Amino acid sequence: MSVHSEIKRVTTHTLQWMKQNGEKISMLTAYDFSMASILDASGIDVLLVGDSASNVMAGNSTTLPITLDHMIYHAQSVMKGIQRCLVIVDLPFGSYQGNSKKALESAIRVMKETGAHAIKLEGGKDECESIARIVSAGVPVMGHLGLTPQSINKFGTYAVRAKEDEEAEALIENAHALQAAGCFSIVLEKIPANLGKRVAEELKIPIIGIGAGMHVDGQVLVMHDMLGINKNFSPKFLRRYHNLFDEISNATKAYISDVKSNSFPNESEQY
Repeated sequence: MSVHSEIKRVTTHTLQWMKQNGEKISMLTAYDFSMASILDASGIDVLLVGDSASNVMAGNSTTLPITLDHMIYHAQSVMKGIQRCLVIVDLPFGSYQGNSKKALESAIRVMKETGAHAIKLEGGKDECESIARIVSAGVPVMGHLGLTPQSINKFGTYAVRAKEDEEAEALIENAHALQAAGCFSIVLEKIPANLGKRVAEELKIPIIGIGAGMHVDGQVLVMHDMLGINKNFSPKFLRRYHNLFDEISNATKAYISDVKSNSFPNESEQY
């Protein structure tokens, strides 16, 4: 039985049910009211208000510049557009690292000011104190391991993570630590498929992949990448389902031509 025909609102409990029953979880990013409305009405299970807004909405080269205030603004916009899906909000760089009190304050601000359903943060055992503190306050937390974009200056590259045994074992250890700290789910980004499979099999909580292979419990993509709005990003894991860059460009060119030729507006389009 698919959850789509049964559940009026997706919750963290729904995702757990889906994992237990072998139904894959669909997840996309969203940053504004209009797109969130379309994605939610289409039946998406989860929307992530990602700090990728720093890249696709603000034009930054990394996720680091976006602030908590920016994330709250985007999350408020998304929440106005949804009826059914679960909405998770990224805590941005600098709003939680190394300070569990600050992490809790950031999480509470997101929940109170946006009405979102959960938060997501990057990191392993180093963040478990913050995760436990946030969860104890009643805020669901999604973890994020593998390629963690907020740590790009430490990694120095967006290459695949955990290809070597030592890093792979550390990732598995961190995944178990996140589960023990109270995470309801974990995103695994850009890791070998066999490692994603192992984590999904070993952990009880849902594992969502982005470049983590087919054997995890669900998939997430950045909406701008999936719809082909962004043409400059083509990692191996990305499947483009549309080419909106060209569609929008062609529509714009047609509009410009009609304005220049005085064929828009015509008599039926004026008062």
